[in-house]
Amino acid sequence: MASAKQKITLNASRDIPFNKLVLSQSNVRRIKRGETIEDLAGSIARRGLLQSLNVRPVLDAEGNETGIFEVPAGGRRYRALELLVRQKRMAKTEPVPCVITDANSAVPIEEDSLAENFQREDLHPLDMFRAFQTLHDQGASHEEIAARFFVSATFVQQRLRLAKVSPKLLATYEQEGITLEQLMAFTVSDDHSRQEQIWEALEHSWSKEPQQIRRMLTETTVRASDRRALFVGVDAFVAAGGIVLRDLFEADNGGWLQDPALLDRLVADKLKSVAAEIAAEGWKWVVVDVDLPYGHTHGLRALAGTPADLTAEEWAEREALLAEYDRLEAEHGEADELPDEVDQRLGEIESALEAFDSRPMNYDACEVGRAGVFISIDRDGDLVVDRGYMRPEDETSKTVDGDADRDGATEGEDGGEDPSVRRVTITIGTPASEPEEDDGDAIKPLPERLVIDLTAHRTLALCNAVAENPHVAMTALLHRLVLDSFGHRSSIGCLEASVRHVCLSAQDADLKHSPSAKAISERERAWRDDIPLGDDTALWIWLDGLDEASRLALLAHCVSYGINALHERINPYGAGVSQQGLDQRLREADRLARATGLDMVDAGWQPTVANYLGRVTKARILEAVREARGEQAAQLIDHLKKDEMAKEAERLLTDAGWLPEPLRLIGDDQAADAATGTDAALPAFLDGDDEDNSDTSEEEPAPAVAAE
Repeated sequence: MASAKQKITLNASRDIPFNKLVLSQSNVRRIKRGETIEDLAGSIARRGLLQSLNVRPVLDAEGNETGIFEVPAGGRRYRALELLVRQKRMAKTEPVPCVITDANSAVPIEEDSLAENFQREDLHPLDMFRAFQTLHDQGASHEEIAARFFVSATFVQQRLRLAKVSPKLLATYEQEGITLEQLMAFTVSDDHSRQEQIWEALEHSWSKEPQQIRRMLTETTVRASDRRALFVGVDAFVAAGGIVLRDLFEADNGGWLQDPALLDRLVADKLKSVAAEIAAEGWKWVVVDVDLPYGHTHGLRALAGTPADLTAEEWAEREALLAEYDRLEAEHGEADELPDEVDQRLGEIESALEAFDSRPMNYDACEVGRAGVFISIDRDGDLVVDRGYMRPEDETSKTVDGDADRDGATEGEDGGEDPSVRRVTITIGTPASEPEEDDGDAIKPLPERLVIDLTAHRTLALCNAVAENPHVAMTALLHRLVLDSFGHRSSIGCLEASVRHVCLSAQDADLKHSPSAKAISERERAWRDDIPLGDDTALWIWLDGLDEASRLALLAHCVSYGINALHERINPYGAGVSQQGLDQRLREADRLARATGLDMVDAGWQPTVANYLGRVTKARILEAVREARGEQAAQLIDHLKKDEMAKEAERLLTDAGWLPEPLRLIGDDQAADAATGTDAALPAFLDGDDEDNSDTSEEEPAPAVAAE
């Protein structure tokens, strides 16, 4: 007859006074891992001891029990109870639930400690997310949950946000089909259908990094760091019904605004309100735009104004700030590094003094009625009001619009509008969007508008390069003058030595923020502060007294304004630039670029979605990546849709030194042709008949150009 299988017997448990327990030296946990005993003590005080201690009787030399029990497993719980006793929050005789193992057990005491720690399974993150959600649904706030578990409120918010991801994606995460980092990226949006749509698109893709998920979830939004968002303010956007997406797991610079149309409306409304206030000052016209183009004041005369007088209180405040600044400079002038509080205070004083220096200007009331104002937003979202510009057509007008009609009218006569009210022209600018590019596989000629924008960058960089090289500027000027004096040439070429400012009729939004534009503007301001304009005799005396180096530098600066390396549409009917003139211009521009050592990469141009990659075909994008990073890099993105491909290409081309054809130097053979005066074939991007150009996706009206 078979014997019955012996059943196991569990260890007995009983409550033992705490003062009868001692910590065993056989506990295998020796290294602290950052868990604080204080937090565990707080948890025991709130919930009681949720897990019993594992103990063994301590025997004397004869093998008899002493009434003391050592704790080999549960050392942290023992120390937490010990802390509660020291804090007088628990009696030292408080009974403690314990599981007692026989002192003579065949299982080593160290094994008890190792088994308890080794066989413990941590809570799955998804279970934690759902448990926090349950507590939150029961009415506990983020802060209350955080206090209960001794974590930060942000920690709780993050887990609650993860619990709200699409149930379909949570199920995939539970089956280890998606990583925790990817799940975190999906929390940027609360739209479950959009989350699932993006995962379906990326699930079998090579590119499903968290950053790619975030980018796709926010591709139709506006960053909170955008100048428009900074100008309106996120609080105002939310108050108007807008939604802000936030990333709780990575720095998001304020998040993303989900309704661009609402944001644009709020920006327009605020700008209109500002424009109305400015117009009330008496100006003839006000031009308003989010971002005014580079050179928008060319051809306009800046009114000479006088700063508004400071009040006695303002003078006293200014003098006090200057004295404090000098004192801090004297006290810390020898220090290698300023203390943080001193550095912060100096910055505050500099800002306050700058506000005094940039206070409003007072203008002649007669000129105000004929002049205007430009209003825009800078990159930091601050309002920029640029007052006092006179258009050429208003220079001879001595009366304000409507003044002539008022000469024969008196108040109260029947004439319609109140004769004391003057009309102000307010122009609100809106950036024109470009048509979508055809995603053909063939390498087509670059869209003409894009070529114009690219060559505008090159023109500005070339102007700056010539202005910084007086020798080349002098050579270019003499070359121009000799040709005009001793020969005859029907086309002007690259240097318009009248000298007149070259108007960049088309330009992208980044042009005025380029290093070349900033350098030219700073140089212009420096010269304008020194030159005695308005008095021809004084100007002659001033120029005559300049040292030779200053004369050459000023000559180079003036000559640079005549540089024109801009590609323009050929007009076969005679108005505008001819093909011969354009060819000559580009050859001479290339020669100047070589002479000055101009490199558009060093000048700060980088291919981005906005200035190139988003405006060409997929084939062109792949060609750029292939040239810069190789065939393997191009193959990594050749399966993507155009928008995603352009964004990935921007990342791949960063700091690669790649340039599109319009920004490269023409080949050596063409440079040789230009030197001998013979015609050279244009680069491939310009080589195409009218039919090819008309087939591009960017149809633009012919830009206005100065007569040759």
